[in-house]
Formats: sequence, C-alpha cells, structure tokens
Amino acid sequence: MSDTTQTTGGCACGAVRYRVRGDLRPVWNCHCDRCRRVTGHFMAATASAVDDIVIESESTLRWYHPDDDPSVGYGFCTTCGSTLFWRSTVDVRQMSIAAGTLDPPTGLHSEAALSGASASDYHVLDASIPTLAGDLDAVDEDG
Repeated sequence: MSDTTQTTGGCACGAVRYRVRGDLRPVWNCHCDRCRRVTGHFMAATASAVDDIVIESESTLRWYHPDDDPSVGYGFCTTCGSTLFWRSTVDVRQMSIAAGTLDPPTGLHSEAALSGASASDYHVLDASIPTLAGDLDAVDEDG
C-alpha cells in the first residue's frame, strides 16, 4: 500500500469511523485469554503507525484498560460494542486495528497466530500460518 492510499473502517453501527494513511502490517491472530474475551473469538489485527491513523468520528469510542495490565488498552464503541483497536503505552508508535473493522477490500493476509497455546478448545488453528505458543515478542516487530 502506498502512502497515498487510504484505508477506511469503522464499527458496526457507524458511530466510530477512521482512516489509515500508508502501510498496514499483515494480520496477526492473537488467541490470548484477554483478546479472546474482549472480541468473543480471537483478535485478528493489523497495525499502523499512530500518526497514520485518523479517527474521524469518535464520540462513542472508549478505551478499556485491564486492571492487571493498565499498559494496554482496547478501543471499542459504546453503542454497538465493536472492538476496534488495541494499543500499548509501552510502544506508542503503533496501534493495532481489528482487521474485521476495515472496509474491504483490505488486500491483507494473516501472517501469524500468537498465543496459540491459549486458543479455545472449540477452535482449530489455521495450519497454513505459523503458530507461536506465546505472544508477539517472538514475532519480528517490523512485520
């Protein structure tokens, strides 16, 4: 994706809309307990530089910071409940974007499954992508 390309997305009800200028990272599927519970399945997320993300309407966007790890936050819509974003206060240069909230076509593909050992028992991991038992520390941060 070139710097002139803009990707758009938003929540199910349309109250939160955003656009991304520039490149998006391939999708990482996170199966950790928290991502499973926040999304209802697993977090399939791409990411972009924070400076490339423009939130156009955000009156219903709220951030959930877990008590046991306040350095992370999940952005969601208070009207429809859509999970939209994930961010860390440790690495403030990037923000993850829930891939399902992007307007198609995305041109993206799943690159890795994180915390595969925590995937729920009802779910079959995709054998066509690398599965890591742990978290993103094992993945090259440059995508």
